[in-house]
Amino acid sequence: MTQKAPTEHYTREYFEKWNYADRPLGRFSMYWFARRYYAALVRRYAPPGGKLLELGCGLGDLLSLLQDDFACTGIDLIDYSVERTKVNAPRAEAYQMSADDLSSFETGAFSAVVALHLVEHLADPADVIRQVSQLLKSGGIFLFATPHPDYALRRFKDRESDAIGKDKTHINVHPPAQWRAWCAQNGLEMVRHFGDGLWDVPYLPVIPKSAQFALFGFPAFLQVMTRTTFMPLALGVNQVGIARKR
Repeated sequence: MTQKAPTEHYTREYFEKWNYADRPLGRFSMYWFARRYYAALVRRYAPPGGKLLELGCGLGDLLSLLQDDFACTGIDLIDYSVERTKVNAPRAEAYQMSADDLSSFETGAFSAVVALHLVEHLADPADVIRQVSQLLKSGGIFLFATPHPDYALRRFKDRESDAIGKDKTHINVHPPAQWRAWCAQNGLEMVRHFGDGLWDVPYLPVIPKSAQFALFGFPAFLQVMTRTTFMPLALGVNQVGIARKR
């Protein structure tokens, strides 16, 4: 059943009260490294040049890294997000609009469509994936990141308050098989599907949180630094997919 997107939450306060609120965004933060990692993946897997569309462009930090490589466009529901994207990625276009309806974009126009932590917020992600497939040219890629509801150590967490459950705008959190199925149904072949690490510490009592972050987070840090995709899905709080238009 299609769920209603909680659009009342998508204001500037989203950056102050939800997931952005408790993550450092500065230089050498996890967020900073992650954006550079995703930019490297786009450059590696997408056809060079051409157009790139980011759904839910946030603060525009990914587009700022890719605006010299692609003709970039970002969309977001939040006016503050669009404002920040225009500042952080001045050579990209940015529009306030919903990812639920992408009909204003030209069919087959894009080399890459990116959706980082966006699809779980959508009322009908399957239909958006269908639209994404239409927008991609042959060989183009769809790069997405979304929570993995059944990752290996989640049994040690409170599902209502962990990194996935605390954001009540997460209305469509699904296991990897579902995302693969929706991609396959729309002519998108999954070329990489992997985890982003066990960074949502602590998992264990007594052991200091910093020690657990070093222990459980090191493989993810190694993956990011080497620009590789070796983490098993079970070892990711989030799953990352790279699907190519056949």
